[in-house]
Amino acid sequence: SFQYGYNVAAVNSPAPFMQDFYNKTYISRYNEPMAESLLTVLWSVTVSMFPLGGLFGSLMVAPLVNKLGRKGTLLFNNIFSIVPAVMMGASEMAKSYELIILARILVGICAGLSSNVVPMYLGELAPKNLRGAIGIIPQLFITVGILVAQVFGIRSMLGNKTGWTIMLGLTAIPAVIQLIFLPFFPESPRYMLIQKRDEENSRKALKLLRGWEDVDEEIEEMRLEDQSEQAEGHLSVFSLLTQKSLRWQLLTIIVLNMGQQLSGVNAIYYYADNIYRSAGVNEQNVQYVTVGTGAVNVFMTIAAVFIVESSGRRLLLLLGFGICCGACVLLTVALNLQASVSWMPYISIICVIIYVMGHAIGPSPIPVVVTTEMFMQSARPAAFMLAGAIHWLSNFTVGLIFPFMEVGLGPFSFLLFSVVCFVTLIYLLMVMPETKSKTFLEVSRLFNERNNMEIKIWEEDLKDNKEILDKEILDKEILEGIEKITAL
Repeated sequence: SFQYGYNVAAVNSPAPFMQDFYNKTYISRYNEPMAESLLTVLWSVTVSMFPLGGLFGSLMVAPLVNKLGRKGTLLFNNIFSIVPAVMMGASEMAKSYELIILARILVGICAGLSSNVVPMYLGELAPKNLRGAIGIIPQLFITVGILVAQVFGIRSMLGNKTGWTIMLGLTAIPAVIQLIFLPFFPESPRYMLIQKRDEENSRKALKLLRGWEDVDEEIEEMRLEDQSEQAEGHLSVFSLLTQKSLRWQLLTIIVLNMGQQLSGVNAIYYYADNIYRSAGVNEQNVQYVTVGTGAVNVFMTIAAVFIVESSGRRLLLLLGFGICCGACVLLTVALNLQASVSWMPYISIICVIIYVMGHAIGPSPIPVVVTTEMFMQSARPAAFMLAGAIHWLSNFTVGLIFPFMEVGLGPFSFLLFSVVCFVTLIYLLMVMPETKSKTFLEVSRLFNERNNMEIKIWEEDLKDNKEILDKEILDKEILEGIEKITAL
């Protein structure tokens, strides 16, 4: 998650030096300077290859997490961080901007996998009363990654002619740290019990995670979820789109992920320096304003961690999209008036900061939380794969077209983002229920009426199953006692 955030912002501050490198490389090859239009296209491609790689990575989620498990996929994913870090670090020496573009695709694959697998893994490890708070932790590390990249991007640090390759290569460090420490953490207990049928190791993992011996209640809840899924039928990636019982859950995560990215949040990070320059900020102060915005983002995401379980997912999403909508409208007005009103650039900066605050408390962190909660075990990998594909495709679209939107629409670009925020807000207000502190089965029941479907295991079935499970546990304890007596 840290690497995702770091690579979103890593090319922002050193952009002038990287573009100068592109131009000098072109001159050394063809003995003439690169045309301005070609440089714009190449730079847009460089920025956009990261979310395109993210799209490819998200399409790999379902097969990898089912084959390697959640933890195994995260360990495998480090290949897509270390290799591109070496490529980007060596690009200037090799006199090849193609290496940077290719590396951006690979590190995007890393981000596409981690942005889906990390929240899935944490959501399955967490108890239901902490699932929201723990589910926001990946987003917190994304914001920390963005802030670290912004700090490193200060001209006196690495955002200069000699330091930008080092800055791009540093993305390998978190991958090495994860390779060292992640093997000591347990695999998802739900994955082991429901998909691998390994109750013994599932119990061990739960005992380690909870810190106590009695985990029968959670094991029972996992078994009931498994039985419910068997009654509904296990889902493949392709059948998810046609499953009537998941129709509104599916539509909700599509709207959430499109709203999250098409609301313009990554346009802010990809082109933050340009936005502040157009707002009239002095060239020397742009980098510090950008770092300040990143710090606000981290602070508000930390706030979201502490309030998500009390406020709920739905309220934070509605509040966040509402704030972003209003901020985009005001930013459009401020950018249009700054030439005639001396203090208007300060209003533009305030609007950007308010937008970042609004996005940080809801639209940025909550979608992955509710994606975990809206789907049960067998459907969850496919749901994350689809949500990730929508997320990264929307991210790619914004990264590719925003430079041209800036040229063609100017300040009115943010008016389009406000429309996206408003439409998403209306949908969530009408459709999305609150999911906090509910089991996966309970969340499924919330959507039953809208889907015109019924879960095939009802309360009386659950009660019967509980009695059966209690009897199985008792029988197991009796057998263990007999074995001990026999051994004596």
